[in-house]
Amino acid sequence: MEVAEGKKIPSVWVALIPILFMILSLLIGIFALELDPHIPLLASAIVATIVGLCLGYSWKDIEKGFLKTITLPLQAIVILMVIGALIGSWTAGGIVPTMIYYGLEILSPTYFLVAACAICMLVSVASGNAWTSAGTIGIAIMGMAEGFGINTALAAGAVVSGCYFGDKVSPLSEMTNLASGVTGVDLFEHIKHLMYTTVPAIGIALILYTIIGFNLTQSPGSIDQVAVLQGQLRELFVITPWILLVPLCVIIMLVFKMPAIPGLMIGSVLGTICGIVVQGIPLKQALNTLYYGHTADTGIEVIDSLLNNGGIESMFWTIALIMIAMTYGGILETTRILESLVNSILKLVKTTGHLITTTVGTSVITNILACDAYLAMIFPARMYASEYKKRGLHMKNLSRTVEDGGSVTSPLIPWNTCGAFMFATLGVHSLTYAPFAFFCFLSPIIAIIYGHFGWKIAYVDKTERARSESLGPEVKMESV
Repeated sequence: MEVAEGKKIPSVWVALIPILFMILSLLIGIFALELDPHIPLLASAIVATIVGLCLGYSWKDIEKGFLKTITLPLQAIVILMVIGALIGSWTAGGIVPTMIYYGLEILSPTYFLVAACAICMLVSVASGNAWTSAGTIGIAIMGMAEGFGINTALAAGAVVSGCYFGDKVSPLSEMTNLASGVTGVDLFEHIKHLMYTTVPAIGIALILYTIIGFNLTQSPGSIDQVAVLQGQLRELFVITPWILLVPLCVIIMLVFKMPAIPGLMIGSVLGTICGIVVQGIPLKQALNTLYYGHTADTGIEVIDSLLNNGGIESMFWTIALIMIAMTYGGILETTRILESLVNSILKLVKTTGHLITTTVGTSVITNILACDAYLAMIFPARMYASEYKKRGLHMKNLSRTVEDGGSVTSPLIPWNTCGAFMFATLGVHSLTYAPFAFFCFLSPIIAIIYGHFGWKIAYVDKTERARSESLGPEVKMESV
């Protein structure tokens, strides 16, 4: 992030102006006027710019800062476009319909949610990326949910929980590597320490999905609806298990550490070939599907909602939101508004439990304001590292906490890059699926509980632990 050197940090009251304006404009814009978040965020960026100019920053300083910030999600934007092409080609090529067809045969509504979460966990751990997991197996699961008549918000919550479990703990994950790298902690030591908060969170989530599954009311005609849906899919597409080799190949490539962009592009090419060779689509139509997505007009609402998706064009809403949100976050960082807020919060930190809570809170707030999961991990790690060291806390506490607070809460925020991506991919708004993405909000809650009760908190050495215990009972912690 670009920060103009030599500029005074604004007072907390001045720093709150663009923050309060953003909260108010989003509340009015989204809930009262029913606007998309783009315009409220753009207005917030304008207010933040005015505040920066009043603080003495030049337009050149501000522009340089937010332009540098906009470059951060460029890889994510390319992945978005590639996944749009992949979804379009996989739908037209019969891959998504085939996954839905056999999924409806194998899974039952009772165990659907817990199975959906578990499947996404496995794929995400193997690939190391929540986005590729949601863009491949996730879209098929959403189709199955519609076929079973299961609430799509529930299904999306299970998918997001499973995908972000893998993105949080996989040694192949950029998030996991970033958390260990930015704090200087060995990767596998970080993952081991991370399991203390992650395993309880995903365990509770799986139990909740199981309980909900047993209490789902299945309509009398749902079995007939599944049969009708499968029959329609067979009429529209050539359904064969051989076509499932395409997603299997993509997952294998990602497991063997092929970068996401070329791996997904190969998947798009294979999907296009399936459309031409297996489904008999003309070349021009197959290629147009990559950009415009697949279209269907069967007159059956469920079928049309399943099949009208994908294409690069479908991602432009999300890309625009990401660009505007990152501009706003870049202005806040450049004008040191975020730094002012964090410094004010740090003055209130007295115990280790407070410090853990503050780290989690800062990660969540950065996800909201800076709109990017990477920044939500880098920023608090950079701001609180010295405080962790001063208290004799091992840095793996910090690496674990920024993941607990930063990586997994990002898909819960609509204008965050992760929340916008999940909406574009799964077709369910993040505010709608957030209450059911149990893993994503249980992780930070468990981290805070551990901090206040002193569970699984590691100290640098025994000397430091003895020193901390002599300070009083409120900072007694268990050394790991």
